[in-house]
Amino acid sequence: MHSIGITTKPNDSSASAIADELTAWLLKRGCEVLCDENQSYGEAVSMAELARRVELLIVLGGDGTLLRAGRYLVGSKVPILGINLGRLGFLTDTPVGSMFDVVAEILSGHYKTKEHFALQAESWRDGKLLKRGIAMNDVVLQRQSHPRPIEFELHFRDQLMFRTRADGLVVATPAGSTAYALSAGGPIVHPEVEAMSVVPLCPHTLSNRPVVVPADDILKLSLLNSPQPSALSLDGQEHINLLQGDSVTIQKAGRVCLIYLPERHYFNTLRSKLHWAGHDDH
Repeated sequence: MHSIGITTKPNDSSASAIADELTAWLLKRGCEVLCDENQSYGEAVSMAELARRVELLIVLGGDGTLLRAGRYLVGSKVPILGINLGRLGFLTDTPVGSMFDVVAEILSGHYKTKEHFALQAESWRDGKLLKRGIAMNDVVLQRQSHPRPIEFELHFRDQLMFRTRADGLVVATPAGSTAYALSAGGPIVHPEVEAMSVVPLCPHTLSNRPVVVPADDILKLSLLNSPQPSALSLDGQEHINLLQGDSVTIQKAGRVCLIYLPERHYFNTLRSKLHWAGHDDH
């Protein structure tokens, strides 16, 4: 690998200092270093251009920083290495103390990757497309500031799944099943399972439970009653205002490629991050 991209959590001085150190280290090894426009080190380019030009993207921050950058790489084969400067770090799996050793291994070709599918969401009003966006973790319908629940219905394969009043709804990828969907009572879905989790948020009817559906089908969400504008949130970072009568389609988009440490496996990560009992004896 020769062309390396670096992106960090915006307005984080400690992340910027680590990025400067990593940039100098890479330049000494003959690499070309590109950075996003929020940073002052390396050659600054837009995230879209960075995604086109690099052979490896290194993310310094937490899962939110990786989600922000990863949406630009959906559908490409560029691997992403997440260096954890945040808290839980399900996606940013590499400790900062191991950064140089891990990057050296990657540059020599010794690394493993896993692909995660993303979601595409489209919002529609009166038959016209309002906005299209990509989410790596989840697409969330939520009532905004108003206290009353909203009413909506969800269709799968043009079949009515349910109609309910609730605070909202989470549709999550397997990667996103350990994020907002998990806190809302949804299941943990192994990343190799091609499925979407459908998790109602505080439904008025307690029998409305989370459902796991195949990822190759299309979900259609219709907002039936909303006292004030509601919102559609993509990975908690992009927001689309919705009015009563609007609809949303959600389907599988392209994939994003993440690098994982060879000694770490999925359940090791779950035990570590979620403080499950047990340890490895090997």
